[in-house]
Amino acid sequence: MAIKTATLNGVATIEIARPDKKNALTMAMYQAMADAIDAAVADPAVRALLITGQPGIFTSGNDIEDFVQRPPGGGSDGTTSPVAQFMRAMLACDKPVVAAVTGAAIGIGTTMLLHCDLVYVSDEARLAMPFVGLGLVPEFGSSLLLPQRIGQARAAEKLLLGDPFTGADAVEMGIANAVLPAGEVVNHARRVAERFNQLPPGAVREAKRLLRGPQAEAVQKAIRHEGELFAARLRSPEAQEAFQAFFQKRKPDFSKFA
Repeated sequence: MAIKTATLNGVATIEIARPDKKNALTMAMYQAMADAIDAAVADPAVRALLITGQPGIFTSGNDIEDFVQRPPGGGSDGTTSPVAQFMRAMLACDKPVVAAVTGAAIGIGTTMLLHCDLVYVSDEARLAMPFVGLGLVPEFGSSLLLPQRIGQARAAEKLLLGDPFTGADAVEMGIANAVLPAGEVVNHARRVAERFNQLPPGAVREAKRLLRGPQAEAVQKAIRHEGELFAARLRSPEAQEAFQAFFQKRKPDFSKFA
């Protein structure tokens, strides 16, 4: 299974486990994560969720081959696709979500962190959102949330130029809570998640709702708008050039585009 799930001591763990493909996400994996989140929300024994990857890799983002063969569908903006279902599950989750970033976090590997409540990163972590370089646009509300979190100027570096950054950078910019040695990240994140066993669950849910409430509608609107543009960009000549270059292991040539 490329997505492993387990519930122990009140914590539902969702582990991205496809190390041979650098934890690249397929549509089936998105569906599995969406289902796991929904199941954790419905389980009264679960007090918190933990999302993690493999040693040295959180996720390299979308599996390009799978993504090209099975692009987000189910409506012009992909509103019923597994990707959209995963996004909705994350947004609807009323229990704390803790992320343990064990290494590289690319594309949605970074943008999903903006929807987690607590994020702990490895000192070996490298994060990046290279959407534009693939002929695409930002997704999962990142065009709204990232400038709010780190400022317009730095958001432009990360979203327009796709500049990568370290775990320490993520902490400094307010994307993550702490950076730890690689071998300690998951255990630390699990200990934090287990702390919710000692807290009143109703108060935790309401506090999370209050924290996210003021802009919940704006985030959903941004995700819908991004999704429409993303679906259109997938069919664009620029994206096709980027994908062909990826498969041919060459640098894309965008000089012919105006």
